[in-house]
Amino acid sequence: MEGNVIFALSLTLFAGLATGVGALIAFFTTRTNKKFLSVALGFSAGVMIYVSLVEIFVKAKDSLVTALGETQGYWMTVIGFFGGMVFIALIDKFIPKKNNPHEVKTVEDVNAVALNKGAVDEEKLMKMGVFTALAIGIHNFPEGIATFMSAMQDPNVGIAIAIAVAIHNIPEGIAVAVPIYFATGIRKKAFKLSFFSGLAEPVGALVAFLILMPFITDTMFGIIFAGVAGIMVFISLDELLPAAQKYDETHLSIYGLVAGMAVMAVSLLLLA
Repeated sequence: MEGNVIFALSLTLFAGLATGVGALIAFFTTRTNKKFLSVALGFSAGVMIYVSLVEIFVKAKDSLVTALGETQGYWMTVIGFFGGMVFIALIDKFIPKKNNPHEVKTVEDVNAVALNKGAVDEEKLMKMGVFTALAIGIHNFPEGIATFMSAMQDPNVGIAIAIAVAIHNIPEGIAVAVPIYFATGIRKKAFKLSFFSGLAEPVGALVAFLILMPFITDTMFGIIFAGVAGIMVFISLDELLPAAQKYDETHLSIYGLVAGMAVMAVSLLLLA
């Protein structure tokens, strides 16, 4: 049990701190590799959607059916699934669009805002970076719960979700680091804020461990797991796939989506 907890917490830490990778990319590149990012985000979405619908939803349903019976168990699974979607959608709703990490940004976009034809408004840039970091922290919190709970139930599924979450945290790190760097001129400060914005992920995992785990029953587990599936699917549809339009690489994103599903299907089969 203790080993599983440490492993699950480590996965959430890995996924959350990928925002720091985004900061490093922002500092050492001047152009966004749109093709690579489209494929990577599509791949991440494919992993999340496949594992959510094929593994997580099914395990949630099995748990609830065992606890509540066939009909009631299935309905509770559906309610938990769409409840997870509503939960993450409400978080989106109350975050201003310009600070919403689900609005994907490129290095060029943030540089354009930062430079503003040579007239840099340092106060506005700093505020944009800080609020974006807070917004990402809010988003990463439920993702941390999702990654932790998945890893506790099935380490292989947890690994897949952690990798997918880490991939989509990279552009979020860019969105935090670049405006703060241009506002302060201090790369270390920009990197720290970007890096620490990802810590909400393991904090969410700790909340799941300290508050939820002691009271876990088959019914509670099923509802939480169904909610996790809903959160993952919503993030994929609301954030990752629209990146195809943002980067004008629609087909590459879909190819990445299919590849993510295929890799997930094969890996689950081989590790079963």
